[in-house]
Amino acid sequence: MTTVIMIASALIAFLAVNTYYHQQLKGQNDEKNMSIAKSIASFIESDKELDLVNYLETQSAVGYKLYVVNENQEATMYGEAFRVENLSNNIVEQVLNGDVYHGMRDLPGETFVTGFFSNELANTVGVPFEYSGETYALFLRPDIKMLFTEVHYILGGMVLIMAIISLLAMLIVAKMLIDPITELTAATKKVGEEQFSGTLDINRKDEIGQLAKSFQLMTRKLSENDRIRKEFISDVSHDFQSPLLNIKGYAELLLDDKLTEDSRKSYANVIQSETERLSSLTKQLLLLTSLDQLSSPLEKKTFDLDMQLKETVRKFRWLLEEKEMTLEMDLEEVRFTGDPAFLEKVWENLLSNALKYTEIGGAIEVVLTEQPDHVTVLIQDNGIGIDEEGLERIFDRFYRADDSRTQETGGTGLGLSIVMQVVKLHGGTINAVSRKGQGTTFTVMFPKL
Repeated sequence: MTTVIMIASALIAFLAVNTYYHQQLKGQNDEKNMSIAKSIASFIESDKELDLVNYLETQSAVGYKLYVVNENQEATMYGEAFRVENLSNNIVEQVLNGDVYHGMRDLPGETFVTGFFSNELANTVGVPFEYSGETYALFLRPDIKMLFTEVHYILGGMVLIMAIISLLAMLIVAKMLIDPITELTAATKKVGEEQFSGTLDINRKDEIGQLAKSFQLMTRKLSENDRIRKEFISDVSHDFQSPLLNIKGYAELLLDDKLTEDSRKSYANVIQSETERLSSLTKQLLLLTSLDQLSSPLEKKTFDLDMQLKETVRKFRWLLEEKEMTLEMDLEEVRFTGDPAFLEKVWENLLSNALKYTEIGGAIEVVLTEQPDHVTVLIQDNGIGIDEEGLERIFDRFYRADDSRTQETGGTGLGLSIVMQVVKLHGGTINAVSRKGQGTTFTVMFPKL
């Protein structure tokens, strides 16, 4: 590509210079050489004792090609021969008759021939002169070869060396550009084959370095997503397998004809419980899927958030009475814009967890406050609490801080994941503070739109 650019630029430069010569410089060059030819003719005519041949040879030696024709059409060449002798006899006759010839000025312009270098007899200027009573026609043009000096060769050599060095430098730069791109291409193929463990040895500060850093960041995220996906599949399989095995096992036990009525009812209750657990797990998985796949699944409207919290608490009143628990509410009247259906899932999950993991006779507190720029909902209990390790993972899907406890309460490990997704979709944040054996506090904060 560099070579093509250099050749193309040289060609364009040649065409531009050639056009400029034909349109601007050709006439000036003609006038300059015409003046020189007239001065030569004038000198010849003024010096009666001049040795014409010697004088013309001297002029050719200092850088001119001279073509002299006498009255008998006999021509003599002084200096290097012309490449093409294309001067017509009519032009020679006109000059012998006293006219001047502007061959340089009138030379036809050609695309790929620079007139200044065109070594043709027609590309000359012609003047008449008299010597020893005889008329001559003198045709003159500069000898381009003799006009080139050591300076021109030095400049030409510099240009050639610059071109070679530029070409070699561009090849090196191209290799420096191509090598990391080749490495990126190979790494991309590995990512396509789900191989996320490779690292790129590209330490650059240019755009390619930025691309490599972005690619490595993307690879890490893809690796993390792949890990989460595999864990998710494993967890889903485990959470479906366990209740299905229980249902299968107790269903087989029910086939025993010798089974007592009490045992039959007990086994049927287990099957019913596991079926409800599967149903709950399926619904929550569908809800999580809808939250993950839709960029904006919310149907926002303005509603009374305090009334929604009161209604949610009312749904769990039977469980509060059953566990002899107290619940305190401090709710400000708040008009909030959001999706009521999804937000109801948030309050149901948080209240459900507080009720499940708080002992009989415990207490729950629900607080709703409004600030100029945000709304805060606080749900606090004095239940069994969560240890520090579990607190860091409570929003992970299928994570259960106390698996045995979860088996008793029928938890799926998806509730808080749903809560986190819904809160994020509303542009909010959720924070959990807990101590083992002292209770847990969830704080949900939403910006006001």
